[in-house]
Amino acid sequence: MKVVGRFAPSPSGRMHLGNVFSALMAWLSVRSAGGTMVLRIEDLDPDRCRPEYAAQLKDDLRWLGLDWDVEQTPQSRRTEAYRERFEHLRGMELVYPCYCSRGELHAASAPHASDGNVIYAGACRNLTEEERAAKTRRPAWRLIVPDEEIAFHDGLQGEYRENLARECGDFIIRRSDGVYAYQLAVVTDDAEAGVTQIVRGRDLLSSTPRQIYLQRLLGLPTPEYYHVPLLVAPDGRRLSKREHDLDMGALRERYTPEALLGCLAQLSGLRPTAEPVTAGELAACFSWNFAAKENITIGNPEKKSEWVCNLQKDMI
Repeated sequence: MKVVGRFAPSPSGRMHLGNVFSALMAWLSVRSAGGTMVLRIEDLDPDRCRPEYAAQLKDDLRWLGLDWDVEQTPQSRRTEAYRERFEHLRGMELVYPCYCSRGELHAASAPHASDGNVIYAGACRNLTEEERAAKTRRPAWRLIVPDEEIAFHDGLQGEYRENLARECGDFIIRRSDGVYAYQLAVVTDDAEAGVTQIVRGRDLLSSTPRQIYLQRLLGLPTPEYYHVPLLVAPDGRRLSKREHDLDMGALRERYTPEALLGCLAQLSGLRPTAEPVTAGELAACFSWNFAAKENITIGNPEKKSEWVCNLQKDMI
């Protein structure tokens, strides 16, 4: 079966080094297998996503030598496709309106998972029609989840399993402002694009059982998953667009594409040194067998190569 992979960034700011790493690993996995690369702009959030960020993102990918074969329609223009999936689930009587406020959801008494995320306790699941009619808040819509375990094999992280009812709870598939939520949108988009392999950051590992559950309900295929490490600062926080950590604007001023890719190749375990290299040269020798599994600290003092020291200085 031909590999069809994707890179699906959100145009909410300039890409940082962590975004570049995820894009690189997705691209290498596809190109090394002779597959098809899909670019999808995930611009669901109208308050944070901007067209100029999307244009800059594409320019940065081209600068790095990370090309794509297919550009999928941006999510902001695919509302009808999401609506059809939503109505299908609604027809199965698996969705319901939720009127809970953010404060109620995050109250100290609310159940929380080990990672700090709120486990929805189902407060609005069994409201009567009269109780719903008395509500004045515009509702979000949640999907009912079963009390059963969903397990899958991640190509990099190994076996992962989660009981959705106990570790997640009924989750939102349409926000109160009418915007369809990430989980429903990506499942719909991946199926339409024929995606067979998803490579992304390990911060999304826990989202995968929800997406597999949606795929099963909607009769959609389940791709292979590879969740790559996050790049984190010396203090343990992950890189973020909001704080402009090592964003592409600064990186393009300091490095050539080949030098930057060489740095990432060494960090990820793909090459023993940070010698400059092109994306094509990396693809020719890429193997998941050499890829790092644990989060990668930028500026680790145990790393002696000069570029690590330079990146650490850039973060100060």
